[in-house]
Amino acid sequence: MERLVSSVSRPSISSIRCLPQLMLTTRGIHKAHRESFLNASSSNYIDEMYEQWSKDPQSVHKSWDLYFRNQVYQRPPTLGLTPPSPALTQYYQMTGFLQQQPAAISQQQHQSILQTASSASVVQEIPLDMKVVQDHMAVQALVRSYQLYGHHEAKLDPLGILEADLSGERPEGIRLSSHKLSEADLDRKFVLPPITFIGGQEKELSLREIIRRLEDVYCQTIGLEYMYINSYEKCNWIRQRFEDPQQKKLDIKDIERAVKRLIRASKFEDYLKKKWSSEKRFGLEGCEVLIPAMKMVIDTAAGKGVDTVIMGMPHRGRLNVLANVTRKPLEELFCQFDPKLEPSDVSGTGDVKYHLGTCIERLNRASNTMVKFALVANPSHLEGEANFFVLSDKFV
Repeated sequence: MERLVSSVSRPSISSIRCLPQLMLTTRGIHKAHRESFLNASSSNYIDEMYEQWSKDPQSVHKSWDLYFRNQVYQRPPTLGLTPPSPALTQYYQMTGFLQQQPAAISQQQHQSILQTASSASVVQEIPLDMKVVQDHMAVQALVRSYQLYGHHEAKLDPLGILEADLSGERPEGIRLSSHKLSEADLDRKFVLPPITFIGGQEKELSLREIIRRLEDVYCQTIGLEYMYINSYEKCNWIRQRFEDPQQKKLDIKDIERAVKRLIRASKFEDYLKKKWSSEKRFGLEGCEVLIPAMKMVIDTAAGKGVDTVIMGMPHRGRLNVLANVTRKPLEELFCQFDPKLEPSDVSGTGDVKYHLGTCIERLNRASNTMVKFALVANPSHLEGEANFFVLSDKFV
């Protein structure tokens, strides 16, 4: 009998080990009961309370009034019209959507809608004007058309003697009439679509300003064609670099440096033209901006850790690049114009001066690092292939 009592009063080791498991199971059961009251059995009741509150907020308990007033509850989707969310109401006020449709709502309805947005105590529908919606969609289609076909209108011929676009007609997609827009809409403001960066920090612009900025990006002296790329990230990167107004702003120091480089390139061409006017040299007249552009690219690359720059280019501008980009000594360049010397006496390659290349290492002042420059000789000649292997051996 004593053994029986002791076995009953004393818990066994196996039973003690099972206690934490029982406690965990019990806690899990309590967690399972912590569910939302928005279940299948209570949804109809909440809908009825919401209907009463929408008609008269005083007819329900204060707790329900606060619950519905703070927009915590969202009705299930129905086939009927649903009231706008606070975010949508704020969007209407920010974009002036209510002011853009005077024919759709009266002044009294307009005031009631504004009171609804401020108090949120009465649910009321905001009538949508399909004309306004279609116009915003048309503006987005117009922006996309410039991104697709704007390069056809680029001014790539400064002399005006050639036609870059063989058709000679303005693409249909960048006409206002093709999107059912007219000149009467030019002064209307539209919210910029998310597919463009022309606004910068601005969220809305007039249609006139939208077209002006698109024309400046896609229809000027740069033909920008990139929409055929199958990568959204790459297209978006190019689009942001060209469309964002902040990307075009340079510091005063960068502008001064670019002007000095442009002057140096222009004076170099002027000197060669006056000194050796009858010599063939393939000058860079009209395209001197190539020098500051290349130098700015090299400065940016060097600042990001690039230590070797290998370039290949045609005849035109080669002497200017040798003098102002790679900084090849000018005496080695000018001696090529001496009629008393053979090309083999100077360079040892027997090639003409506008086919020559070079390899030099010098200090890049923008990044304060040493950078190796290599301009490969003209690749259409045997000397180009030979010099390429020589440059490769120097950089190993």
